[in-house]
Amino acid sequence: IMATSNTLNTDNTDNTDNSASEQQLKITGMTCASCVGRVEKSLRRVPGVTDVSVNLATEQATVQTQGAVAHGDLKAAVEKMGFGVAMQEIDLGIKGMTCASCVARIEKALAKVPGVESVSVNLASEQARVQASAGVSRAAMEQAVIGAGYDVVPLATTGQPTPAPARLPEWWPVALATVLTLPLAVQMLGIVIGHDWMLPGWVQWLLATPVQFWLGARFYRAGWKAVKVGAGNMDLLVALGTSAAYGLSVYQLAHGMQHLYFEASAVVITLVLLGKWLETRAKRETAAAIHALQALRPDTARVRRDGMDTEVAVSSVRLGDLVVVRPGERVAVDGVVREGDSQVDESLITGESLPVAKTLGDHVTGGAVNGDGLLLVETLAVGAETTLARIIRMVENAQAAKAPIQRLVDKVSAVFVPVVLVIALVTLLGWGLSTGDWQQALLNAVAVLVIACPCALGLATPTAIMAGTGVAARYGILIKDAEALEVAHAVNTIAFDKTGTLTVGQPALLAIEPVSGSADDLLRLAAAVQYGSEHPLARAVMAAAAEKALVLPSASGVKALPGMGVQAEVEGATCRLGSRRLMQTLNLDLAPLSAAATALESQGRSVSWLAREVDGQHELLGLLAFGDSIKPGAAAALARLHALGVRTVMLTGDNRGSAEAVAKMMGIDDVQAEILPGDKADVVMALKADGRRVAMVGDGINDAPALAAADVGIAMSTGTDVAMHAAGVTLMRGDIMLVADTLDISRKTYRKIRQNLFWAFIYNLVGIPLAAFGLLNPVIAGAAMAFSSVSVVSNALLLKRWRPQAGGEK
Repeated sequence: IMATSNTLNTDNTDNTDNSASEQQLKITGMTCASCVGRVEKSLRRVPGVTDVSVNLATEQATVQTQGAVAHGDLKAAVEKMGFGVAMQEIDLGIKGMTCASCVARIEKALAKVPGVESVSVNLASEQARVQASAGVSRAAMEQAVIGAGYDVVPLATTGQPTPAPARLPEWWPVALATVLTLPLAVQMLGIVIGHDWMLPGWVQWLLATPVQFWLGARFYRAGWKAVKVGAGNMDLLVALGTSAAYGLSVYQLAHGMQHLYFEASAVVITLVLLGKWLETRAKRETAAAIHALQALRPDTARVRRDGMDTEVAVSSVRLGDLVVVRPGERVAVDGVVREGDSQVDESLITGESLPVAKTLGDHVTGGAVNGDGLLLVETLAVGAETTLARIIRMVENAQAAKAPIQRLVDKVSAVFVPVVLVIALVTLLGWGLSTGDWQQALLNAVAVLVIACPCALGLATPTAIMAGTGVAARYGILIKDAEALEVAHAVNTIAFDKTGTLTVGQPALLAIEPVSGSADDLLRLAAAVQYGSEHPLARAVMAAAAEKALVLPSASGVKALPGMGVQAEVEGATCRLGSRRLMQTLNLDLAPLSAAATALESQGRSVSWLAREVDGQHELLGLLAFGDSIKPGAAAALARLHALGVRTVMLTGDNRGSAEAVAKMMGIDDVQAEILPGDKADVVMALKADGRRVAMVGDGINDAPALAAADVGIAMSTGTDVAMHAAGVTLMRGDIMLVADTLDISRKTYRKIRQNLFWAFIYNLVGIPLAAFGLLNPVIAGAAMAFSSVSVVSNALLLKRWRPQAGGEK
């Protein structure tokens, strides 16, 4: 499985290679001849570099080297001088991989291509991701894969290799092999229970031969490719093991011996074919999340131009186009509603189960399903810039990434097949020389070769990562890379930004204190004064009045009072709404509400006073307190985090009294108040220095450094793009409960990875010794090998049953 942070680097290539080679680098930032000189001088200092030529016009550096010189060293030399090296990321679909050793061989071959910085190969998705200098051609990478004994296939738009059109169903080799092998298996069963159901030797040969050399040809082809490049894989083990059993049977048949082993070779091949077919079907299920997201993209859009509605391909829609979305249709683009009202189902994008009301000025997301209204949407984003396209890229990147735990598997798989071949040879010679029964010795060696399948090792981690990230994406949790998913399971401290994360992020009217009369009367007058204003506090007043369905009196002579408030003529009186300073200029006595105002201000509320002037007499009517309200369900979400053993910290620039009041209401463990935006990252680093595994949750530009500094950054998609780029996880809804769900799916995925690796290792740790000591029949070994791969993939697929507690639904 592929990685961004734990990739195979060219630094690991063979340094004993003394052959001359050439690397091309695309340099950015050069402006004059002195820049060229500095770059050339720096590159020449790299050990192994024999000559350098830099072209200012083409911004190209040609580096001649002797022996293996890592691309990363050349890049570092350029960056040391203050310039950059343009990089590219290329995905390759690869056909023919069967086990973890195949992954290691392809990574090694691609890493040797000059200019390649890192490589990661995903066995589950049959895909390679290569980070290389912009001057490296795709053809060179494809040739490296082919040279390693594998085929390169085109990638579909889903990021998965495009399957070749099949004339016959993919299960037919398994079915035919089963039909041919069944008589041999029945014969073997008869021997076990003491009945002589022996078929004539020539009939056994006729049944076993097509299974061995026709239906089993794939193992010979793949095994031969591995041998040609001096490596080994699962196919080589199967081919050697079954060929030995088949060859021994032919030898004994030719010499008139009765005891044959055709059933062993045929049954093993049939079981392996069955296992690979089941494994392929299961792997396809792990990629279901990508296919489901891809299916949300409409192919066409109805565009209104010059008053005419025309259906066009989505790729033809331009920014600013007006797109007509009829009831029941999918929204084709990201945009803003310019006409109409409707309910829109965004569940497959955000995980929100309930339809969302959309009206004039509201944003809509491509892929959402329109309800019963007609919408006219102005296009704001198309193609790769749409929210859906970015979600798909994020899920693909996560499923393409290599988790840190995979490094152990990579090390084991690199030496696995050669070690197994040595064990099989020792088994053959040990049994043959000690007992003189070379037939039994050969069968024991065959069992060793067959049981030792590294398929399960290669599939254990990637299938769990793909299943975990896929199901998380269905419920609005987008995990950028596998490392974030793996690290999140160990998080024991979460730092929250306050404004916009724990709170709504917009001022709301939280308290109304009249001197006399009702709160509704006070609100009615305040709303009349504020009517038509776009000030955030005015919107909060209007929203509160609308919620109570108050009938507002008309206002005239509305006038802003700079730095103090606003005044207007309402019901024959001059009403003034503003600060304490405004009231003091009117010589009003604020004592009746002074205690209430002090209490509200100590909680961090903004207080506005309302006064009325009638016949030159000023009268205090009351006060309104505004604040950023706590998000619904935030307290329950934090309680759930505490139940998971996580300590919570709130980071805010508010005064300590206000911050502690909010923290007490939500049950926050620790408050870091009165800190500057740039100091949030320092707080996160301090928590990490105390030995805590820290996640940071935020939504603003000022949260980006802290998100990057944390072990895991979690950004709200309701915030800024900068925050989302800095974070490893993006929550598609502003629901704090999703933070706990993120930890939950991470812990469950990591548990699956550990379970899969345990079973993958235990199959071999137990099976190989049993086979070597003659306690494992080749047929049983074949069944166990096939079952090992199917079991780890099936275990990973159990993650698809995961459901969040945040209330989102597919």
